[in-house]
Amino acid sequence: MTTVGFIGSGYIGSAIARLAIEAGHQVVLSNSRGPQTLADTAAELGPRASAATSGEAAAAGDIIVVTVPVKAFPALPAAPLAGKTVIDTCNYGPERDGHIPELDSKSVTSSELLLRYIPDALLVKAFNNIFYKHLLSLARPEGASDRSYLPIAGDSAPAKAAVTEFIESIGYSVVDAGPLADGWRQATGTPVWGTPYGPFANEKGQPADEDTIRVALATATR
Repeated sequence: MTTVGFIGSGYIGSAIARLAIEAGHQVVLSNSRGPQTLADTAAELGPRASAATSGEAAAAGDIIVVTVPVKAFPALPAAPLAGKTVIDTCNYGPERDGHIPELDSKSVTSSELLLRYIPDALLVKAFNNIFYKHLLSLARPEGASDRSYLPIAGDSAPAKAAVTEFIESIGYSVVDAGPLADGWRQATGTPVWGTPYGPFANEKGQPADEDTIRVALATATR
């Protein structure tokens, strides 16, 4: 059993937390509005879920899921994330985050920007390419013929291994998409973003096998 801390508990964070609980993990939820606003969510998830501040969630987790708007990066608790395996689910959206010149020019990825604020974390990009409803509906047990794949990118082999083990435990297989600098291949609007799992209008989604994800990553252009 792993304890997973969540900094941000929106649609994607809540979906990952639900899958984690179902797989037998502990989750510690947090958001920018305080743990009291997550009491109902934690109660619904059951006894393996609790709510805390973002710093407490970061300190408690064996793995931390950062799932916040890019504009919120400066407010992240860097100290308790040092040395931790951190999953970055975040996508840049200028209409929400405001324009960030380095991201607009594509001179860095959003994960590389995140690492400036949490420099001692072991960062792995994952879960940012799938609709939260598809994430919930497409989870399958290990060995299932229609098990879907998710891409991950990162620079730390041990962190990638930990994230792979976690993702496999909650119902998905993994495609290694390379180093963190290649995380742009799974960013918003790329071939692997959303499309392999079916249209948003189909809330059940469609399974995406390993070849589908590898081809989508390979055909991305910057």
